[in-house]
Formats: sequence, structure tokens, C-alpha cells
Amino acid sequence: MNEPATIPDLLTAAAKAFADRPFLHADGVTRTYQESADAAARTAATLSGRGVRPGDRVAVMSANRREFVDLFLGCAWLGAVLVPLNTGLRERGLRHALDMTEPSIVVAERQYAGLLAGCGRDPWPIDSVEPCAEADPIPPAPVRPDDTAAVLFTSGTTGPPRGVRCPHAQFGWWGANVGGALRLTPEDVLHTCLPLFHTNALNALMQAMIAGASLALGPRFSASRYWSRAGDAGATVVYLLGAMVPMLMARPPGPYDRAHRVTRALAPATPAHLWEPFRERFGVTLIDGFGSTETNYVIGAEVGGGEPGYMGTIRPGFSARVVDDALRPLPDGVPGELMVRSHRPLAFSTGYLGDPVEPPGSWRRTGDRVVRESGGRYRFVDRIKDVIRRRGENISSSEVEEVVRAHPSVAEAAAFPVPSELAEDEVMVAVVLRPGGSLEPSGLIAHCERDLPPFAVPRYVEIVPDLPLTETGKVRKAALRERGVTPATWRRH
Repeated sequence: MNEPATIPDLLTAAAKAFADRPFLHADGVTRTYQESADAAARTAATLSGRGVRPGDRVAVMSANRREFVDLFLGCAWLGAVLVPLNTGLRERGLRHALDMTEPSIVVAERQYAGLLAGCGRDPWPIDSVEPCAEADPIPPAPVRPDDTAAVLFTSGTTGPPRGVRCPHAQFGWWGANVGGALRLTPEDVLHTCLPLFHTNALNALMQAMIAGASLALGPRFSASRYWSRAGDAGATVVYLLGAMVPMLMARPPGPYDRAHRVTRALAPATPAHLWEPFRERFGVTLIDGFGSTETNYVIGAEVGGGEPGYMGTIRPGFSARVVDDALRPLPDGVPGELMVRSHRPLAFSTGYLGDPVEPPGSWRRTGDRVVRESGGRYRFVDRIKDVIRRRGENISSSEVEEVVRAHPSVAEAAAFPVPSELAEDEVMVAVVLRPGGSLEPSGLIAHCERDLPPFAVPRYVEIVPDLPLTETGKVRKAALRERGVTPATWRRH
């Protein structure tokens, strides 16, 4: 891909180049590229018959299923805008998303009908979206690369989710950039259990489309069934986020650990100490990188070129710099906020709903604290809002978590600030144990004291059955901060 393109253009080209090759595996059904293009044209006709016009927004609340893909491609074909809704939303958050986007029609699985009715919406059942073979397809609308294809919501791990305007061209660049880093070919089968309301899964669809590969949609992540599902799908490439890698490593060895064809996984922010054990156990090479709903695959590595503990280096077509609070560039080795810029037209979003359109080529703040080291390598430190301030020191919650996770009894951990009686913050960690594991908090503190400076050693420890996660596997730090110290919390004096 050398120039900005629309999703209908890319789908039409793929249908011509890979007509009878499998494109989508979902719900026990396999569709070829040509069948998928036909389904998009017929779904667009169905939406048009429902009164949807170019530029209108179509909201969808559903788990992964082929009708979701039909809606995404059908809306793009029609020139409408898809608004995927997080299935974890409840009335307050759902009202916020609906009020912000004002969709002309809402499509949903039946299990969400009551919830949507409570928000004043009568949803169209998603299982009635199936494109009818008798329906007359319509030609693609004359959409432009800068037209919005979808409004995607940020994860909301540190604050209320925001709606991001994602243009057609951004999806194309995502597919080309990540697909190139993963070295995808038409022989690859991509498998994702990440939800389609998240940029990662939608971009996996685009990666497959541009490479001529196929995409297998799986149900929600299950550590106990992950490898058996990947094996059944014939997957060669998978996608992992957040706590998924530690959760898979915490499982006892099983017969499916190597009973699959997977060779590589896009797995941003995987703790460095798990890279090699993961490859040895599962036979899968991890690839790290940086991207966000608002941007693209700006920093990363290619297959075989990654380095544990680093996001990677700047990818072609992008620039990055590390800045202080006044947005002044910082030298190598000094942590600061990451700012990024694209030299490719429309590879980034056009901004947030309600905000002016971001000028092409403008610098974007990311809210991520990173360090640029020698050789142009970037290392993630923390989300700016997750930095803990204690005794005049900035503490990286991710570095505390990495040390805590290295304890042999710990499966997963989250570090976060709680108020101190002396002002500023105290460090608290919520810890999930490995199956059958046991842990004395004082022993964990002794473990931390060997690898952390005194000011970063946790003051509070609480052993919990699980961590509050978003639907994409990210820890909801805001929920932990709100919960704070409880009667079950161990205190270090």
C-alpha cells in the first residue's frame, strides 16, 4: 500500500486478487474474499433499505460474529460510520456513548436489548443482518480516504472513554504497517479473540485483507482454552494484550501448548522476563510495538528483530520524540511523554468527537511515559496518569509490577497509588496468585526490596482472586484506585 485508500477500494482489490481464497472464518462458516465483498454490498443495501444514508452512524453492540464484520464492511461500502460499543458498558456508560455518537440505528445481540431499551433504544437484532442472497447488491459509495469509517472508543483505563474518528485510510495503513512487520503472506491464518469493538481486532481484519490471508474470529479470551482454539483454527499468527501472556504462562503445562501452527504473536507490553520462556514453552515468537486507537504502528519491530523490554524503533513513515511537561524535547535516557507524528497522509485518526479535525502531519500527545535509549530504542515506562509520586520520586507502576510478577507464586499484579497520610502517594499492589500458590505479603516485600529502590517498595499488598479488566484485557487502574485500601489489605509498617 503506497497511497491512502478506502476500505471499499481495498476490499474490491482483494476480491479481485484472492477471489476464491478464504478470508473470514466465524461461527462455523468460512467466506471467500469474493463472498465477503458480495456480503458487504448486500449489507449496504440492507442498511440503505432501513434508511441509513452516507455519513449516518450505525452503532453495534455484539460479541465477535460474522454479522459484525458484515456491518463494518457494509457501512464502509455505503459510506456510513460504524460505532462499535463495548459489550462491558452498562447504563451510564452506554448512555454516554449513545449521546456522544447519536447513531441513526442500533444493532445488537438479543442479550443487550433490555439494556439498550433502558437507554431509550429499540435495537435491530444482529442475527437479522445476515445479507440475503436475493437482495440486490449496491455499488460502493464515493467515499474518500479521509472520510470517517468508524468511531472507536478509547479503553477508558484512566478516565471516561473518548470517541475517536478513524478514517478509511487509517485502517488501510494499519493493515499495511502491522502486516508488513508480521511478514504476512496469503498462507497465513490470523486468529484473534480480542473484541471487534477494539482497534486491534478490526486492524487484524485489515491486515488479512491486504496480505490475502484469512482471519479466524474466536470468542472471548480463555487462558484454559486458548491454544486448543488456536489449533482448531489452524492459526499461524495470534494477538495478545495486557495480562494475557502472564495468564497463559501461569497455566500448568498441557497437551495443547504445542498442538498448533502458531509461530508469532503481536503482544505489546509483554514483560521482558517472559519473552524467552514463552517461546520455549509454546514455540511462539513475540513481537512488541506501540500503537493506539488514535495513531498507528508507530514504534515496533519485525519478526525476529524485537528485543525484550523494548517497544522497538521508529517505523518508516513516522517520527517520535520524548518531551517534558512543557513539551520540550528531552535527551536520550531521560523519561518523558511520547509524542508522535505521521508523514503518511491520514495514517492517524482525525481527532476526537467534538474536537476540530487534527491537521495532517501534526504532533500528537500519547499520554505514555517512555525513554529513548541508544540506537533509537524506545522503552515503555508507564501511562502518565499511572505514575506514582512518593517522597518526591516518580515511580513507574509497570516497573513495580514487573518485579512483583517475577515472584514464583505471582500470576499477575497491578501497582497503583493510594493516598498517603504524609501527602503525595503510597504504593499499593493487588496480586493474583498462581493456581495452588501461596504467599506471605512480608515475603513479597522482601522479594521487592532486592530489586526496587526503597521509595518504590509497596506499602500495601492485597491478594485478590482476579484483577478488574477491560474487555481487551487491560487492567482498570481507575477501579483499583477508587477501591483503594480495604480491610483485607496488608500494611507494611
